[in-house]
Amino acid sequence: MTADWTGALERARAHSPFLTRGLERLPALEALLAAGDGEAALAWAKAAGEGASSVASALRREKQALAVALALGDLAGAFDLTRVVGELSAFADRALDAAIADAIRARVSDAQPAGFTALALGKHGAGELNYSSDIDPILLYDPALLPRRERDEPGEAAQRVARTLMQTMSQVDHEGYVFRVDLRLRPASEVSPLAITIDAALTHYESSALAWERAAFIRARVCAGDLAAGEAFLAAIRPFVWRKSLDFGAIVEIERLTQRIRANHSGPAQPGPGFNIKQGRGGIREVEFFAQTHQLIHGGRHPELRLRGTRASLDALAAAGLIDAEDARVLGQSYDRLRTIEHRLQMVADQQTHSLPLDPAALDNVARLDGLADGAALVAELEAITEAVGSRYDRLIAQGARDGASGPVAGIGGAALKHELAQLGFADPQGLAERIEGWRSGRLRALRSEAARAAFDAVLRPLLAAFAAAPEPERALLRWEQLLTNLPSAVNLFRLLEARPALLQLLARILSLAPPLADELARRADLLDPLIDATAFDLPPGVTELVDDFARGEEDDDYQQVLDRVRRRVGERRFALGVQLIEGARDPAEIGRGLSRVAEAALTVLADATVAEFERAHGRVPGGELVVLGLGRLGGGALTHASDLDLVFLFTGDHTAESDGPRPLGATLYFNRLAQRVSVALSVPTAEGALYDVDTRLRPSGDQGPLAVSFESFARYQRESAWTWEHMALCRARPLYGSDGARTELARIVRSVLTLRRDPAKLRQEVLEMRARMAGHKPSKGTLDVKLARGGLVDIEFTAHFLQLRDGIGLVPSLPAALGELAGAELVLPDLPEAQAVLGRFLIASRLLAPDTQAPPLAARAVLAQACGCGDWPGLLKALGESRRTVAAVWTATFGETLETE
Repeated sequence: MTADWTGALERARAHSPFLTRGLERLPALEALLAAGDGEAALAWAKAAGEGASSVASALRREKQALAVALALGDLAGAFDLTRVVGELSAFADRALDAAIADAIRARVSDAQPAGFTALALGKHGAGELNYSSDIDPILLYDPALLPRRERDEPGEAAQRVARTLMQTMSQVDHEGYVFRVDLRLRPASEVSPLAITIDAALTHYESSALAWERAAFIRARVCAGDLAAGEAFLAAIRPFVWRKSLDFGAIVEIERLTQRIRANHSGPAQPGPGFNIKQGRGGIREVEFFAQTHQLIHGGRHPELRLRGTRASLDALAAAGLIDAEDARVLGQSYDRLRTIEHRLQMVADQQTHSLPLDPAALDNVARLDGLADGAALVAELEAITEAVGSRYDRLIAQGARDGASGPVAGIGGAALKHELAQLGFADPQGLAERIEGWRSGRLRALRSEAARAAFDAVLRPLLAAFAAAPEPERALLRWEQLLTNLPSAVNLFRLLEARPALLQLLARILSLAPPLADELARRADLLDPLIDATAFDLPPGVTELVDDFARGEEDDDYQQVLDRVRRRVGERRFALGVQLIEGARDPAEIGRGLSRVAEAALTVLADATVAEFERAHGRVPGGELVVLGLGRLGGGALTHASDLDLVFLFTGDHTAESDGPRPLGATLYFNRLAQRVSVALSVPTAEGALYDVDTRLRPSGDQGPLAVSFESFARYQRESAWTWEHMALCRARPLYGSDGARTELARIVRSVLTLRRDPAKLRQEVLEMRARMAGHKPSKGTLDVKLARGGLVDIEFTAHFLQLRDGIGLVPSLPAALGELAGAELVLPDLPEAQAVLGRFLIASRLLAPDTQAPPLAARAVLAQACGCGDWPGLLKALGESRRTVAAVWTATFGETLETE
């Protein structure tokens, strides 16, 4: 669209006394605008304060010139809304920064403005200031850094800076004013000084802040003064703003705030004279609240949603699939138009107004300033916009009203509760009613607050119905009680279940069927959060994508925060895979491969972080690097939920070299300490729980050997000193961490060991002796122990590894792939790969559904059968028996030894 500068000037003179005066006072600026040179006009406006007698005068002159230049560029169509509000916000930043520096130097003339910072909130923080906005900064100071005279107390000096700043920004004279400044968003504004210490602010936000303050900080940013101190403060309160778990309670809080705003709003409810386009139904604030509510709910889990601008936030929410794309489009376009109309209202007389004029002639004037025919046309447009916004916002807060429900209907108790439990079919309704009343009585920490009990009552009926329909209702209830007992707070859990009722049935099935998943939930109820997303039932992506996901965090995350983040995200992935398994959504073999990718990615991210942390103290060993070899189920790429990680740590380069850091170490000591750190990073429990058990006993010389060895030592040990069982373990070895070149070289070393010439008879004898010793030391744990029982997975592994070492065929880490090659070479029966698949599926599924290797309850039996592709439990037992007999037949054919499988 071509800019219409002539029309803009005509409309400004005809309909805006404020702009008319500005053009008359600034003829040089008017000339640039009349010539259609908007960029030159802006540059002139930004330099309008040069030569002024004071900072305050310079800022007032710049503000007046900038307001005129931006308004005319806006009316002409040369500057879009984003440009206009961005320029106004940038000027507010410059003005505050200059005012702070001037206030400090008024007392300490040669001081740098350290130790005093301004945070921008609201539209200023979002970079969305309007023409007549006030600004709502929070002023913070550090007593140790703030420049002051020797006799001044830090607090007194800070308040003097704040008062001087306020006078500079707000004083009105013949040149106008800079900005109205409102400091009421600061902590405890009714009793606190104008500027507060950073420590006092931290204490407030960590302990006693209100819900609206959390919403306000969505758009907070450091805008002036000591920027580094301000950024450190915002980083410190990030957990207050962005909760780790989904927070559907935000809807309740926003709904309450909306009701208060609507109740206190005395103007017309529908567009017309006097209608407030900011506070009225379907107005500016409701678009902002719509975006902010979803950001508060999901922003803790989705850093990409932590945006300040309203349009950008709506687009990000739509891109993440959290709001409908059409809603984002309608709300975004409506917001832009509402903000433009807001600007027209304020351009008339530079008044901070958001209401349509009551006088019909004044309403026509605003409409014509905007280029419309009259006030009726403006009202008609607003009717359509506010209805589109209001209907969408009403649906959102209606959910909050449901989530906040409490009282007699939701809070059933006594005889009514007993009757309802009986109707649902619980075996002991009286006893269960008493247990529930016991929960409510305050015995459980998670239900001691009024808010927690109200949220619990709101979800109680559908929760009980879900438990009644669960495969094992009593088991589900018992584990639910254990979950509540372990949780310090459950408000977010209750509100999540209320907001997403479909999770109730899933929760009941988890608690009924899978003890390990129930135990995880008892430690971390927020593991349910990702399940609201349909992608929770997708398999994990490739290792590279998982590494990117696990590594993605805040720029200022320290090492401990990396450990915590990886534990959270791995826990969520593992839990989601477990749910996929019990829901029959995936083949257990796919689950096993997914678990392996997750573990490999976690190893990569944590090893990278640990190496970086270690290098800060000890530097690098020239020509050397840490390399990690995976063995066992991890090496084979098929973990279960109960698997540990079998790892061997190695290093490249000269073992006599020394690191180049502040605290140098010899290469061997360096890499052994580094390996220990990586092992701890993978295994030590943190505030987010444990991650993996790490087993390093398969390293050269086992527990008696060093934790990390050089490639040279590893190769020599494997060729000269290793036992046959150690070479068998290498059949499933896979380099997992290190540079491409190092992993390729390690894979070459492993293959060279596996292809050594061997005496077949000696190899057979050693394999049989080893299996006999294992059977004596680690007997089968139960009828369903398909791993250790004869004819089970261990016998398949021994058979495969014997043949791999004897014939050099099938030398791949994946056991199914190796068996396929061995079967293709006619070294094993063609039925063995399928027998391994049946037993392998059962092992992965039973780690969740029958973790004690005993026959599980009836409902879990059905799920196990389904997971393994069998119609029912007897069919599954038959398939397991046939598979074990196949294994026994292959064992006999391979070793000439009969295997008893019954």
